[in-house]
Amino acid sequence: MSARSSGGLLRRHRDFRLLWCGETAGKFGASVTGVAMPLIAVSTLHAGPFEVGLLSAAAWLPWLVIGLPVGAWVDRLRRRPVMPASAAVSCVLFAAVPVAAWCGLLGTGLLLAVALLTGTATVFFQTAYTAYLPSILAPDDQAEGNAKLHGSASAAQLAGLGSGGLIAQAEGAVNGMFANAATFLVSLLCLTGIRHREPRPGRAERRPGRLPGEVGEGLRLIAGDPWLRTLTLFGAASNLALMGYQSIQVVFLVREVGLAPGVVGGMAAVTGAGGVAGAFVARRVAARVGTARATLLFEFGLALFALLIPLTTDGAGVVFFLAGGCCVSAGVVAGNVLKAGFQQRYCPPRLLGRVTAGSAFLGYGTIPLGSLLGGALGSMLGLRAALWITTAGIPLAAVILLCSPLRRARDLPVSRQWPGDEGSLSGGGGEAALPRP
Repeated sequence: MSARSSGGLLRRHRDFRLLWCGETAGKFGASVTGVAMPLIAVSTLHAGPFEVGLLSAAAWLPWLVIGLPVGAWVDRLRRRPVMPASAAVSCVLFAAVPVAAWCGLLGTGLLLAVALLTGTATVFFQTAYTAYLPSILAPDDQAEGNAKLHGSASAAQLAGLGSGGLIAQAEGAVNGMFANAATFLVSLLCLTGIRHREPRPGRAERRPGRLPGEVGEGLRLIAGDPWLRTLTLFGAASNLALMGYQSIQVVFLVREVGLAPGVVGGMAAVTGAGGVAGAFVARRVAARVGTARATLLFEFGLALFALLIPLTTDGAGVVFFLAGGCCVSAGVVAGNVLKAGFQQRYCPPRLLGRVTAGSAFLGYGTIPLGSLLGGALGSMLGLRAALWITTAGIPLAAVILLCSPLRRARDLPVSRQWPGDEGSLSGGGGEAALPRP
């Protein structure tokens, strides 16, 4: 990794460019899935709100089941080969959905199985990706790399959501899964072309019988550190509410508001534009007011606008959904950018997979619960009432931040002394960002 040279990171760093392209293609495909799978369930299989919520839950359930051991496994492996293998699995599974429909085998059970298995592949990819990213970037490039990755992920989400709705309307939701499979094929080709190779982990890191201890070590570090503990608990509470409303928003817009699938995808794409804006302004706002204060502004201030979403009606009333969704998306992505920079400078490389997986286990683990909660509330109380409850939980989750050290700090810390270190770590180029949807 050479010193910073002239030109942007994407222009001068081939391996990062390929990683960026592979990750962006995968995010685009995942966004197409986020529209196509619920539409398949609603329009083709005539599923109810609870079944749609169950489908969303299945995609995230692997974080609860295998999230912790995967973090320790990734610390024992070279991270790069895990990523293309995960992309290949997702490509095959998504292509199998329309093939099964042609053979008359498509049902809710098959969709649930595909969601569960692709979710498992995502656990491996995301854990390996967050641990691998800083190994190809110099410390001075990591802030730019984070902003580009989060910004492109939001742009890919925007394009994928819009494309998913349009493809579903033009060709059918089932055939839209072929487009999704193609994006993971592109991701596979890009990731395979990365030249950077990691050293083989030492035998001490791969010693049999150490897995439970390594998993517990990551959890103890999170529980014992006030900053990691706060952000992890907030992520868990926030994801519970976010997925509660996102799991039923397609059903709400189609059945309650009366919108066509193409319009639903277009509206979801417009709300994704807020994420692009959030990635663009995150570092600028943090430089002006401080990283801790900016985190509170994005995660609490913008989250209040989520309460506009349940006001959505047909016609001009869709503005409430667009405004609320844009603000929520902007706040989440901007917060992710800031937390990514924090964790890169705060966590030691030797514990990266375990700390990341421990945080993801707790943060992502509430996502399937949120999906089930949204579906259950939608079935029992009605879709609009369920949206009021789940969207209110988004700003309420930020109360955790207001009751933490962030409330009194201007900036998030950049170093601390970890157990087993001779001195504190700061910025040294081997840490990765904590992912949060």
